Amino acid sequence: MNNSTAELKQIAIHLVGNKTTDPGLVLSPEMMVLDEELNFQLKTHLLKPFDKIFAGFHFAHESSLQYNEVYNYAQQVFDKPAVFHEMSQRMAKHLFECSAHPKIKTGEFYVVYFTDVTMNGQTSDAIGLFKTETKNGFFEVDLTNKHFSIRYKEGVDLSKVEKGCLILNNRAEEGYEVYLSDGWQKNNDAQYWRDAFLSVTPIQNAFHQTNQFLTLTKSFVTKQLDQEYELTKPDQIDLLNRSVAYFKTNDTFEKDQFEKTVLQDEGLITSFRSFNTNYTQENELTLPEQFPISSPAVKRQERVFKSVLKLDKNFHIYIHGRRDWIEQGTDPNGRKFYKIYYEQES
Repeated sequence: MNNSTAELKQIAIHLVGNKTTDPGLVLSPEMMVLDEELNFQLKTHLLKPFDKIFAGFHFAHESSLQYNEVYNYAQQVFDKPAVFHEMSQRMAKHLFECSAHPKIKTGEFYVVYFTDVTMNGQTSDAIGLFKTETKNGFFEVDLTNKHFSIRYKEGVDLSKVEKGCLILNNRAEEGYEVYLSDGWQKNNDAQYWRDAFLSVTPIQNAFHQTNQFLTLTKSFVTKQLDQEYELTKPDQIDLLNRSVAYFKTNDTFEKDQFEKTVLQDEGLITSFRSFNTNYTQENELTLPEQFPISSPAVKRQERVFKSVLKLDKNFHIYIHGRRDWIEQGTDPNGRKFYKIYYEQES
């Protein structure tokens, strides 16, 4: 994402409480007027969490998109920007109605209208929705006539917005392109933001499919195989390495080829197919047997595919390949050991 050309045109801030424990909703009677510096700082901090977001969503509803409230309000804003403030109030009311979980905190709800926002190579107007719930303390030091004074204040750190989304004015008939910041994934209580308030589902594209299949594979290797086989840690790491290597060296995913190249063993393949069926049903996923591989999704997942063998608190061994050069055993005194072969030392 490149926000250098983006501009913050309109902003409204409302206070949204917890409907169950703190039934407060304070709607701003008018939009905020920002000076040039504050405008720039807000734009920069609010858009920064989307710099490396590739997975897109779109609004959905079981009967009709027009019944999705945020979609409806966003559509009216894109069609007629003059109704921005009225729609921001309606969004705040809708968020308040969705804020019934006891863990949901009171916070400021920002509704922002941006122009010239670029995501994944496309530029368009966008509506940003953000909620901040945590205030951090800081000290403000002033110097006046060579005299220092210090005050303690509390404020919002916009680099750590708990919940945020960008609604791009693209593909309106399909429910727009919606991008969520990572905050909603880190807290269970944030699921209401995605499911109840926004009601979005993933866009079925290469990034989503690659990301989901690698997540499925990691779960199979680290959870399912431990229950079915006495799989050593090096074997587990080798499978994870081969999985990532397949996605890094191919442009297109083909399920049969993946099974033969990575899993190889017929027993593993049968187990994987059974796990695949159960996993996709439980998580309501649809993964085709062939799809283009997304390099950004592979890079993101590669970070969580651990290739480290931890031995007590003394040694960490990084395994990147050549499983056949690692031997495991136990000496006459009962001490476990690994024997590692190599050609060069650096």
